Amino acid sequence: MKTAVFVEPGKMVVQDLPKAQVKQPTDAVLKIVRACVCGSDLWWYRGISKRQANSPVGHEAIGIVESVGTAVTNVKPGDFVIAPFTHGCGHCAACLAGFDGDCLNKTDDEIVGYQGEYLRFKNADWALVKIPGQPADYTDTQLNDLLTLSDVMATGYHAATSAEVKAGDTVVVMGDGAVGLCGVIAAKLLGATRIIAMSRHADRQALAKEFGATDIIAERGDDAIKKVHELTNGAGADAVLECVGTELSVDTAVKVGRPGAVVGRVGVPQKAEMNTNNLFWQNIGLRGGIASVTTDDRQVLLAAVLKGEIHPGKVFTQRFKLADIQAAYEAMDQRKAIKSLLVISD
Repeated sequence: MKTAVFVEPGKMVVQDLPKAQVKQPTDAVLKIVRACVCGSDLWWYRGISKRQANSPVGHEAIGIVESVGTAVTNVKPGDFVIAPFTHGCGHCAACLAGFDGDCLNKTDDEIVGYQGEYLRFKNADWALVKIPGQPADYTDTQLNDLLTLSDVMATGYHAATSAEVKAGDTVVVMGDGAVGLCGVIAAKLLGATRIIAMSRHADRQALAKEFGATDIIAERGDDAIKKVHELTNGAGADAVLECVGTELSVDTAVKVGRPGAVVGRVGVPQKAEMNTNNLFWQNIGLRGGIASVTTDDRQVLLAAVLKGEIHPGKVFTQRFKLADIQAAYEAMDQRKAIKSLLVISD
């Protein structure tokens, strides 16, 4: 099977690897229909974080079930599914509490890549999310919306629910990447009436507005904090969605919240330490982490997409074939694409 492989920072190739196969009773093999590049993939692509050389890559996809292990009964060959990156088992304490991103039953350490023709999916019985019908039943736009439910839309929603966004809230969204933009969608879906998006790029500002942002702030650091307080008459935001992960973004997120606000943090942390004193003095809450993809897809997000209530697939601004994987990464690295779509099969 052809699969995207990380060679070294800045270099991606497509290799012919042995076809994915069922190895555990809880596995399924999927034929991938669409996949994509995530902003978090750029950390090892840029050499900021470590990744094993010559390893398959990707963690977002939709596909067709080709085969299943003996313990898999909730999906069957031929089913059209969302493949969450979280692989929750569905019965451990974390999954039962709604935090399948922190599943306590990881099956093994084999690196599997979603950016390829086939995928061995672990904990398939519970974690896979069935989509009604087949890919041919959906438009190109709908397929893109569904693809975001494997990670980016679910992660934006996790930021919003972690921040306890509710009807009538004023929300600040830190980050104008695909996750931040999906955070705007999530905040609106949960009833926020004012959504302030932090963005310095015209194309992303326009999409944030389309998704429901009421205000745009291009400044950063102290200037951004001042602008938020001006817009909120000195009060600060009720909830803050931190979708970047840098020290500056986290620091700003804490300082733009009103006393008692909650920061929903989903940006992958880039520094081990942070100053928690600012949280204390303003009674600011800090929650978040790895998204609960299967849980939130089943409870809210799949229905919202199928009903046409949200259109997160608009974050895909360039599309590529698998053979053009290097160009797909370069487009995101150079900010020519908000998110790169990979069309793998029909």
